[in-house]
Amino acid sequence: MEKPPILEMRDVCKSFGLIDVLHNISLRVHSGEVLCLLGDNGAGKSTLIKTLAGVFNPTSGTVLMDGTPVTFSSPRDASNRGISTVHQFGGTFPLMSIGRSFFVGVEPTRKWGPFTIYDRKKANEIAVNAVQEFGITRIDDGDRLIGGLSGGERQSLAIARAVYFGARVLILDEPTAALGVKEAAHVLRIVLQARQKGIAVIFITHNVVHALTVGDHFAVLIRGAKAADFRKGEKTREEITDLMAGGEHMAELEAEIQHLKAPNASATVTTH
Repeated sequence: MEKPPILEMRDVCKSFGLIDVLHNISLRVHSGEVLCLLGDNGAGKSTLIKTLAGVFNPTSGTVLMDGTPVTFSSPRDASNRGISTVHQFGGTFPLMSIGRSFFVGVEPTRKWGPFTIYDRKKANEIAVNAVQEFGITRIDDGDRLIGGLSGGERQSLAIARAVYFGARVLILDEPTAALGVKEAAHVLRIVLQARQKGIAVIFITHNVVHALTVGDHFAVLIRGAKAADFRKGEKTREEITDLMAGGEHMAELEAEIQHLKAPNASATVTTH
C-alpha cells in the first residue's frame, strides 16, 4: 500500500468575511519531495502558507498529516507537529549573533555556581556545525552578527535551524526572491540537500527557472484557485510561464470560481 503524503490539503477554502481567497485547494507532498507552488502576486500563495502554518484555520476543507486530519491552533502548534516556515528574509535578527539567533527561544544553558546561564559556546558550536553541514563554510564563527551575513547566508541559517529542530515539512516562502545568482544557487543546493534528508519541501516562488531546478511536483495558483498540477517533465518552462500569466485554462478557471461562489454551490467538509 502506498504511504500517505506527509502533508495534504483536501478542498481547502479560506474566506475573510465576504472575500473568498482560496477556492477548493487540494495539494499533497511526500517525504523527500519538493512541491513548487507557483503564482504571480495576489495568487493566494501567502494565504495558503499561513493556512498550512497555523496562522489561519481553513474556512472549509481538511488538512491532513500522514493521512490523519489535523487542526493547528497556532504557528507553534504547527511547528510542534513538524511544519516549519522560512520566510523571504529568513526570520533572523540582524543585531543577534548567529548562535543566539539559531537558538532564540530555546537557548541551551549551563550551570554557573547557583545560577543557570546561557551556554554561548555550545550554541555557537551547534549553529556553525548545522550550517556547515549544508556546505556554507564561510560561516565559521557563531559570534558573528546576523547583520553581517548575505541574504543567501541568512536563508541558509534559517533552513539549517529548521532542519536541526526536526522539521518534517519545510515551507520556503520566496527564498530566492531578493538574492543574486550565486546566492540563489546556494539556497537551491540547500533545498536539494533537505530533500535528500527525507524532508518534504514546499517551495513557493514566481521564478520558474528556480522551480524547475529543484522541483519534483508543481502546482500553479491563479486568483486563489489551482490552475494546474503536474510532475517534473510534463510541462515546459514556456508552458508554465503561460499558465502563471493566466493563459491556458483561464476560461475554465473563471467558470469554476464563479461556480464556487454561487449560493447553491455544495458545501465542503469543515476541518475537524
